[in-house]
Amino acid sequence: MWTVAGCAVERFTAVEAIDGELHEGGATGGEAPLEGVTDAEDVSEAGTVSSDCTIPAFTTSSPKGIWDSGGYFVFNNVWNTDAGPGPQTLYACSYNSWYVVSDQPQSAGAVKSYPNVQMNFNEVPISSFHSITSTFAEKSPGVGIYEDAYDIWLNGVATPGSRQIMIWVDNYNRVPTGSRVTTTNLGGRTYDVWRTTDSAYIALVSAVPFTSGAVNLLEIFNWTIAQGYIPPSATLGQIDFGVEIVSTGGASATYLFNDFSIATN
Repeated sequence: MWTVAGCAVERFTAVEAIDGELHEGGATGGEAPLEGVTDAEDVSEAGTVSSDCTIPAFTTSSPKGIWDSGGYFVFNNVWNTDAGPGPQTLYACSYNSWYVVSDQPQSAGAVKSYPNVQMNFNEVPISSFHSITSTFAEKSPGVGIYEDAYDIWLNGVATPGSRQIMIWVDNYNRVPTGSRVTTTNLGGRTYDVWRTTDSAYIALVSAVPFTSGAVNLLEIFNWTIAQGYIPPSATLGQIDFGVEIVSTGGASATYLFNDFSIATN
C-alpha cells in the first residue's frame, strides 16, 4: 500500500480547456466509447461497478476534453504530462451523471488527472453569500492511489496569489500537501486539517470517508477565515468535485459520479 502527498503541480484550468476543446449540448467530440463499456460498466480489481449513465451524451479521451452541461462543466482534466499519465476516457450523460475509465501506472508519485464537474464564479466576495451548499454521490474502485474531493479556488483560479481549499471525502492511500495543523468538526463531520505554511493550499480530510451527502461550503469558508488561513476579503473563483488519480494499480479502473449540485444564496 502506497501513500503519496497531495498535488504540488498546477493542473489545467477549465478556462484553458474551454479555449480550444469545449463541447456543448450532445456533442461527442468524435470519440468512441471504450470497448466493453457500452453499458457503463467496468471490471476492476475491486469488482464490477455500474453507473446510472448508460447512454452518454458526451465522450472524450482528450486530456482537455470538457463539456458544458447546464452551466456546469464536466472536465476530463488529464493534466500532469511530466508524470507520464496513462489513457483516460470520460463518459457523461449530464453534469450529475458521468463516469471515468482511467489506466494509470502501478506506482506512487504525482497526481496524473483530476476528472471533475465544476461551476465557475466571477470572483464573487465570499462575504456576499448567505449560503453555499453542495451535494454529491460517487463510487470509486478501491485500487491504486486516489482521493475523491472538492477542489475550490479563491482569489483566482490556479493563478499567482490564489488560494486552494480541498475537501477530501473519500481517501485511498493519499496524504495532503503541507502539515496537519488541527482537527475540527464542521457540519457534523470531523476533519483533519492540512495546510502549507503560506496557506495557499488547505485540505480538510474527513476522518470517516463518505461517498455521498451534503456539504456546507460556506461554513467551511467562514471557518478558514476565522482561523486566519484566508482573508475576509477572499473571492470565489471556482468549485470543483471529482477524483485526483495517482495510480489505478496498472489496470483500468472506473470512477462513478451519480449526483452533484451547488446551491447559493
